[in-house]
Amino acid sequence: MAITRGVAPPQAPDADAAEARGEVPPIARLEAEPDWPKYAAEVLRAARSGGGTRLSIVVPCFNEQEVLPETARRLALLLEELRHEGEIAPDSGVYFVDDGSSDATWTLIEALSQADAAMHGIKLSRNCGHQNALLAGLLQAPGDVLVSIDADLQDDPQAIRAMLAAYRDGAEVVYGVRRSRDVDGWFKRCSAEGYYRLLSALGVDVVFNHADYRLLSRRCVQALSAYGETNLFLRGIVPRLGFRQAVVHYDRHERFAGRSKYPLARMLALAWQGVTSFSAAPLRAITLLGLLVSGASFAGALWVLWARLVDGHTLPGWASIGLPVFFLGGVQLLSLGVIGEYVAKIYLETKGRPRYVVERST
Repeated sequence: MAITRGVAPPQAPDADAAEARGEVPPIARLEAEPDWPKYAAEVLRAARSGGGTRLSIVVPCFNEQEVLPETARRLALLLEELRHEGEIAPDSGVYFVDDGSSDATWTLIEALSQADAAMHGIKLSRNCGHQNALLAGLLQAPGDVLVSIDADLQDDPQAIRAMLAAYRDGAEVVYGVRRSRDVDGWFKRCSAEGYYRLLSALGVDVVFNHADYRLLSRRCVQALSAYGETNLFLRGIVPRLGFRQAVVHYDRHERFAGRSKYPLARMLALAWQGVTSFSAAPLRAITLLGLLVSGASFAGALWVLWARLVDGHTLPGWASIGLPVFFLGGVQLLSLGVIGEYVAKIYLETKGRPRYVVERST
């Protein structure tokens, strides 16, 4: 609701008594303040502070038996500290999402939930992929605010404190952004940063050096649930939600234990997913390439006519015939492949199959 000066109904001489009797709307009392925008911000901060904010931390897991006990220990300690400081509600908790793990991940989650009432588990019926597992946790977990974080402890859990502070100041979305990528190798660092720049150049709205470590308010999660697309790329969807947004920087650490679940093949697949889900630039590039090739072919045709009619002879050999044929064939196959990728996405979206199935929860 927009708040505008001069639109409030006339107040009774005694504003406090009139408001107590219900004769003066709260909005009129707000406008009566000398500095009502600052007063409104203080009211919002007061409403979002204290022990009434229920926090849910969503942790997608896939074969994380080596690191899960330490992750649970650190998150449980953080929750206890925040409860003691009055920052979150007593019923705040952690929700581990088992994305069809083949090791003892779910067994550990069940043991954690039995030992600590703040630990919960959501088991998917099969491996649905990191993005779908993350979405499942966000849509299944309760809470006023939800924070998503990976299980490998590369993202600093202590940054949640700064995220909650930004939420109390009015932010609905708080992005965890890596201050640097010093722990990454040269290839991963350069390829990841180049990928973010490529997405921005293609017109995709993404936050540089942000993965999936973020805070979302309940209102944002409800808005996110309306996005029913099968080809899920949350890093591109969340900025489209709008709402007030903020950024929290943190230092990224080495993986605590286990192996990365994003080898080069999966990273490339996610990168291609992000490009084709949010940009039609590859299709437009095909059109531009077709125009360039057509222009080159027309210029080649003019050269052949000139060589035949003016020079009176043509150059012998297979190269002048074979090279254009191979070149045009490669361009056509590449163009068909890119078009086929978009057609495949249309096919997947039109089927409307569920993105995940919850087998059980604790």
